[in-house]
Amino acid sequence: MQAQDLIRHLRIPELDDLRQYVRSLPTNTLMGMGAFAAITTYWLVTRPKALTPPCDLTLQSVEVSGGEYARRSILLDSDSHMAYYYNDARTMYEFFTRGLRVSKNGPCLGSRKSNHPYKWLSYKEVADRAELIGSALLHRGHSKSGDKYIGIFAQNRPEWTISELACYTYSLVAVPLYDTLGTEAISYVIDKAIISTVICDMADKASLILGCVSGRQHRIKTIAIMEDFDSELTAQAQQIGIEILSMKELEAIGKANHKTPIPPKPEDLALICFTSGTTGNPKGAMITHGNIVSNCSAFIKITEGVLLVHGAKIGYFQGDIRLLMDDLKALKPTVFPVVPRLLNRMFDKIFGQANTPLKRWMLDFATSRKEAELRSGVVRKDSMWDKLIFSKVQASLGGRVRLMITGAAPVSPTVLTFLRAALGCQFYEGYGQTECTAGCTMSLPGDWTAGHVGAPLPCNIVKLVDVAEMKYFAVNGEGEVCVKGPNVFQGYLNDPERTAEALNKDGWLHTGDIGKWLPNGTLKIVDRKKHIFKLAQGEYIAPEKIENIYTRSDPVAQIFVHGDSLKACLVGIVVPDPDFLPGWAKKRGIEGPYKVMCKNKELKNAILEDIIRLGKEAGLKSFEQVRDITLHPEMFSVQNGLLTPTLKAKRAELRRHFGDQIDQLYAKIKM
Repeated sequence: MQAQDLIRHLRIPELDDLRQYVRSLPTNTLMGMGAFAAITTYWLVTRPKALTPPCDLTLQSVEVSGGEYARRSILLDSDSHMAYYYNDARTMYEFFTRGLRVSKNGPCLGSRKSNHPYKWLSYKEVADRAELIGSALLHRGHSKSGDKYIGIFAQNRPEWTISELACYTYSLVAVPLYDTLGTEAISYVIDKAIISTVICDMADKASLILGCVSGRQHRIKTIAIMEDFDSELTAQAQQIGIEILSMKELEAIGKANHKTPIPPKPEDLALICFTSGTTGNPKGAMITHGNIVSNCSAFIKITEGVLLVHGAKIGYFQGDIRLLMDDLKALKPTVFPVVPRLLNRMFDKIFGQANTPLKRWMLDFATSRKEAELRSGVVRKDSMWDKLIFSKVQASLGGRVRLMITGAAPVSPTVLTFLRAALGCQFYEGYGQTECTAGCTMSLPGDWTAGHVGAPLPCNIVKLVDVAEMKYFAVNGEGEVCVKGPNVFQGYLNDPERTAEALNKDGWLHTGDIGKWLPNGTLKIVDRKKHIFKLAQGEYIAPEKIENIYTRSDPVAQIFVHGDSLKACLVGIVVPDPDFLPGWAKKRGIEGPYKVMCKNKELKNAILEDIIRLGKEAGLKSFEQVRDITLHPEMFSVQNGLLTPTLKAKRAELRRHFGDQIDQLYAKIKM
């Protein structure tokens, strides 16, 4: 084989890799030099180009005028917030109508049944059905100035978006409901928002609503159901004064009583998003059209990401998480939002398949080469390493993903960096909360470093506020993260007390998270303000910071760190990773069923030793380290009441649930 043919066949991307291949060429010095010269020439001609970043990545945010150390995105020309991107798209209704126009009535919403291709509704079909549903809602007494809150209780599917658009078309307000809230919380939401109509996907959700309101005063008049239901459900509803309609019946009412759209203004409410806190009743965050548009527009400004406003199409999964990967292969998405939990599963699965020393060596080496490209700004999926190692994982997502974004919870820098390399697409990490609509910071194109959540979005500014009791001070670039801008919510529905806790008189949203500015103007989340407590000796403890460090331990899936002012040390409840634990334990001479291993004292001590090691490496002080732990075989979950629907720990519930184990741990510790 000629040297040029070898080069073309291998498509080797980097000189470091090329040198290794040159060593395998004929040993004759002249031939080797000639081959290396040819390889070098080919590489120089075909070397991958780095993505051009939108700014100097060493300066991604700057301080705004007026003091307080607040910072804005460097992408803005002034201290003014970005409220919209397109002049003709300042509400979510206008977002959709613009998408209808620019797509030339292209495909909009898609769904599929198992073993079938995706079927698509066009933009016009979606708009028409939204008008029918919205007209029916107005005909049945809803109005912008009166009964305007519409409950939507369904999984993600085309009818969800159509129902939401129906609200936007007639200036009504969508109130999402989800069963992980629990029946008590759903009852609370229905009463708090004075909801009289709920649109459900399945009969069982309608039945749950009936159970929530049965036997007491309520405002529910209508439940519309997307799927089939039986006459027994209808009769049950009639007994408590509720009418059950199918979506087809609702659309027929709208067709017979069609109303001209009543477009909203940017300042009008679009959504009431009830967030389930770790304590107390859910809080209804009031989100306007302007809030959503400003947040989406900032995303467009940074990434040029494709949304409905650009005529994009959205494909929904079948509703069964076990079929998600099959749906991805059928849909072949180009933009894929993802939560860290799925990223962790992908990471574990990939490394779990590298089950021989040779496979692990090849995976590690390929990863190091792709990560080297990332550091130089190169993002691609056509290198030799993609063809040899990473093509299978790329194909599992459909093979066409160009942009991914993650948020909602912290993601390990190790996991994020690896998947950025393995998937070969632009992969952003954002940070925010419901109260700022979605995000308030996000990483920038070209900055593929991990361990931070990016710079402020162009729609808001961010400042850090002193938290003296935890020794965080804004003058040092540390403190509670506060956000201000057109994406910040209007407050909690009918809850002035909790609104005042979150929003100060100057419009700053206090997130409760502790952040730190990095030298390049990006933000790193380092702590949590709300869940701090004192130990008996007066030292402040932030348990979430400790938990985030300990969960880096390979055998640890979840951990709850506990302490109180009557004790001088911390203890922990650890849920071992059922997939990783057997192999980890076997290396230490421990084998057996998962639940039996969770009772093994030797294994418990080995895990304790590992998390203490990680704590020391992360700089935890001695009083911040747990003194002892117990192993628990059942994951904390929404279903068992130990996590919120957004997968945050319910610390009060965890304390109660593990009260006996905590008491036993302290009883064994000699102070």
